[in-house]
Order: sequence, then structure tokens, then C-alpha cells
Amino acid sequence: MSDITAEIEGLVNRNTMADFILARLENEKDRIQEMIISSSHGIPYFYIDDVLPLEVTRSIGLAFPAPESMRLKKTIREYKYIAAQMDNYNPILEEAVYAFQDSRIVKLIGEMIGANTLFPDEHLYAGGISLMGEGQYLNPHIDNSHDKDREKWRILNLLFYVSEDWKEENGGNLELWPDGVEGKQITIWSKFNRLAVMGTHDKSWHSVSPIRVNNFRRCVSNYYFSDNPLRDDDNFHVTSFRGRPEQPVIDKILQADTKLRTGIRGILSQGIGNKTHVYRKSD
Repeated sequence: MSDITAEIEGLVNRNTMADFILARLENEKDRIQEMIISSSHGIPYFYIDDVLPLEVTRSIGLAFPAPESMRLKKTIREYKYIAAQMDNYNPILEEAVYAFQDSRIVKLIGEMIGANTLFPDEHLYAGGISLMGEGQYLNPHIDNSHDKDREKWRILNLLFYVSEDWKEENGGNLELWPDGVEGKQITIWSKFNRLAVMGTHDKSWHSVSPIRVNNFRRCVSNYYFSDNPLRDDDNFHVTSFRGRPEQPVIDKILQADTKLRTGIRGILSQGIGNKTHVYRKSD
């Protein structure tokens, strides 16, 4: 961590970061629970700001790797850079990711969301860090229902935004579609030092709006899993994409793509290909 200033070097380990995150969650507990209750009929969510000390969050953002050292995903579904092999990068990034897996934080969020069992994902299946630049996007989709071994239900998505001075009009904001992509979306600004948490189930359609500026939106992400689905009526499903309202042709293609992949998954329980977006730790 040679690029971390001496004044904050002691603050960038996962345990100390977790202390700050926990304190913010506890301070905002009443407001968080109000947000969860008011949104529980569709996609339960909440967000809090000023999650970590300013200099710590700034250091996390500055430590993000160059795009070319990350994996590029570029299809009509999504266009972004991702990474989960955290030991390839500045150590502060791994510390930041795993700070959100502190047992105290998992327990508190579980209590607030009403989950009896809740587990973080040490393997970072579809988690880790992501980078999105000008013209990049993530179309409306629902996340697949289970963990990489298809043993536990995916029920929460945690997104921590670390791009300083990021304006809402830049794009790259989280969009929730509680009434489906035909309905009106809720936009959550990917504001610097903000943590957004959303529930995931077979109707939790969400997206990231296209980036409109020559800059990068940086995000640290985690998923929490449970022995039970978030909704009692949830069903097994693969990651499923739709087109945005202004993309009727793409929407039809993506719906057909989902049907095909769902059929394949029904035959091959692990789908096709390897689970590449995981953190493969050395022994």
C-alpha cells in the first residue's frame, strides 16, 4: 500500500473499515428500516452516504486498476469491466470488498431485511469490483437465483460507489424496476461514498444507466446469500436480461436468449462453461 498516505494507512484494513460501516448502519438504522418497509412490496432497498472517511474512500477509488487489466464484458446485455481475482490488484481493494463481509455487518443487515440466515460470499461469485466508462451500460436484468454451487439463494446485492465528484447526470446510476421494465424505474444516484443495498428475487429487475461522460464509475460489490429465498414465491432462475423501454428489438432478442439459457440450465445443472467470475484463492 505504498500509495496510501501515512495519515490513513491504519484505516485501510478490513476490520477498521468494517467498524466505520457498522457505525453508519447503526446510526441510520431507523431510516434504513423505513426505506425497506416502504419498498418491500416490490424491490426492497436502502442506501446510506458517508460510509467511510473521505480519504479512505478516495484512496479506494484511486487504487482501481486500469481497464485493460480487468475483464471486459461487451454484449447487448452489458458493457463493463469486472474483476474478482483481488490479489492481482492494490491490497486496499480486497480489504474494501471484504470489509462488507464482516459478521457484524452481515448480522445487522440480516436483521433489518428480515433474513433469518445470511451469508457473505468469500468466493465473490459475480462480486468484486467493476468499472464502467463512457458509453458502457448494464441492461435491465434479474440476477441468477443461487450461488456458484447452486446451494444457497442470492438475496442481497451491495454496491459501494467510489468515484469522487460523480454527478447524477453522468449516468452509471442504479435503476430499479419494481413493476418490470414496462413500468417506471427508481433511480439511485451512484454517489461517491454511498452504499446501496437491494433485494434480489425473480422480479427484482434492475439496471445501470449508460455512462454519458468521459470518466469511470467505480464500484465495489458484494452479494449475500441465504438458506431461503427473499420471497416465498421465488423460483430458480438464470440471470435474465431485457431491453430498455426504447429497445424493443433488443428486448425480443434478450427474452429469447433467456429462454435458451434456461433450457440449457434445466439439462445441465451447472449451465455451460466455467464459473470464471470468482476469486480463486491460493492455498
